[in-house]
Amino acid sequence: MRRLVVFNQVSLDGYIADEHGDMSWAHKQDPEWNAFAAENASGGGVLLLGRITYDLMASYWPTPAARANAPAVAEGMNGMQKVVFSRTLKKASWQNTTLVKGDIAAAVRRMKNEPGPGMAILGSGSIVSQLTQAGLIDEYQIVVNPVVLGHGKTMFAGIKEKLTLKLTKTRAFGNGNVVLCYQPTA
Repeated sequence: MRRLVVFNQVSLDGYIADEHGDMSWAHKQDPEWNAFAAENASGGGVLLLGRITYDLMASYWPTPAARANAPAVAEGMNGMQKVVFSRTLKKASWQNTTLVKGDIAAAVRRMKNEPGPGMAILGSGSIVSQLTQAGLIDEYQIVVNPVVLGHGKTMFAGIKEKLTLKLTKTRAFGNGNVVLCYQPTA
């Protein structure tokens, strides 16, 4: 069975974006962090995205600026297979992207049972929330950034039942980011 991992950056107070959707606070130029990001992006697999995150990434990673600023990450992001879940998007034009308009949990359940590489969600708080409630996420890789936003968007909005997690790994970076890896206990 294919694994599904969430990889999200959060502020110290738990937000994946500020109240206006801005995530620029999560992008720090730091050699150690950049190497980690490049390694993650080149890991292959399938990237699962909601429409808002898809629009943000599709507007940046295929550009000359992305290739100049982070060539290894741009190459990985553009080359990997992507699935965007949206009821409103008409077509997905970013290279290697499939558009899914139906039931998100049913589609991911089907994908998990197919052979193939692992899957990862970046951003896409509403997707994370829905798939958490459906019990389809195998691991949460949360990057805590040393910034407090005060208000914002959480990836767990609407969760109806408590989710208990077990810490499996940590890694701290010189820029203050800390990666915390968790797996559901049940």
